Amino acid sequence: MKRFKNILLICDEQTAFEPALERATWLAKSNEARVMLLDVLDTGASDLARLFTQLTGSQGEFMADEVRSIRTDRLEERARPLRDHGIKVATKLVSGTSFLEIIKLVIAEKHDLVLKGAQRSTISPLFCGLDMHLMRQCPCPVWVLKSAFKPKSQRILVAVEPDPEDARRDDLNHTILQLATSLARQDDATLDVVHVWHLYEEATLRHSLANAPAYRLDRLIKAQEAQSKARLDALMADFTEFDDLMRVQHIKGLPGDVIPEFVAREGIDTVVVGTLASSGVAGLFIGNTAETILNHVNASVLTAKARGFISPVTLAQKTKEKET
Repeated sequence: MKRFKNILLICDEQTAFEPALERATWLAKSNEARVMLLDVLDTGASDLARLFTQLTGSQGEFMADEVRSIRTDRLEERARPLRDHGIKVATKLVSGTSFLEIIKLVIAEKHDLVLKGAQRSTISPLFCGLDMHLMRQCPCPVWVLKSAFKPKSQRILVAVEPDPEDARRDDLNHTILQLATSLARQDDATLDVVHVWHLYEEATLRHSLANAPAYRLDRLIKAQEAQSKARLDALMADFTEFDDLMRVQHIKGLPGDVIPEFVAREGIDTVVVGTLASSGVAGLFIGNTAETILNHVNASVLTAKARGFISPVTLAQKTKEKET
């Protein structure tokens, strides 16, 4: 985790920012990193003024300024404990669409990690639309912390899909393993490296219409298992120094089924996954099961992109902001 030197922490009222604030403090102290606390108003100052004018009949601009002042003061209050630890902290209040403003700030300020809490609502999906937008489109790692867990990890899962013939996928596997092993060592946590494999179209082949003899199908499955295991072993050969804290799991099934079940059964509190652009679509989870997995795991999630990822978000739209 020493790679994180410029952390962006989302501090708004809709998310449980408290554990993210604790995690940011720990990371900043251990890495000598700087932190920016960000709050995003859903509407611009002029829109806010018009709203208050409609509600009160007068003083719309004054009340809009008061709202912005209150939000800015809250950011300063939340920054104070970090500054007391000697951490370099800035605060920023911006107006606009949350995920766009966050990503633009990441690009402009070259942040290397976005930290945020999960939504406070108990009736919304485990990961809200903002989380998914960031996981798909933000160029730096995004870490969404669930408030039910301690800021430090105790049980970590990293989902890998080895493929030495795909350089970008292989590079991404190494990236998320570096993140997961570093986090496990830092937090004194246990780590499960999980690779889920299956034989494509096995169900079809087993159907009587396919007329495939059972022994041939079993042979195909064993060959696929052996090939998959060999790829996993080759990947893990680069991480033998972490053998004391990790278990390597080679599991037959579908990722969307296996990983949520494993997370629930084993009490995993942190899941590390990679997102990889495929067929021109940014942000697919090493395949197309990201949302199935992420919306069925009750855990904090750290996502990272493949090197060379270019966000579809640009700095073209001017950001309205008040910085302290």
